[in-house]
Amino acid sequence: MTVLPNIHPGEILLEEFLEPMGISQNALARATGVPPRRINEIVLGKRGITADTAVRLAAALGTTERFWLGLQADYELEQAHRALGGLPSRIKRLAA
Repeated sequence: MTVLPNIHPGEILLEEFLEPMGISQNALARATGVPPRRINEIVLGKRGITADTAVRLAAALGTTERFWLGLQADYELEQAHRALGGLPSRIKRLAA
């Protein structure tokens, strides 16, 4: 079975928004009122997207907050499943 890469929301931010729209990381940081380092760390996959950042990105890029939070949640869940391996299937269910 081929394991697909788990794509960090920062990669989507860079490849689907910043690059095609010709927006620099610094320009996005200025527009959203966050430190440039925050945007850079998100793009590099070193930092997650918080609710605060999701609100700011949505306003600047014409998306929804849930779009960014959904990407982050999906990324983190996949990371957890990979880290836990088969553990969830070995946990005894206590509720129906």
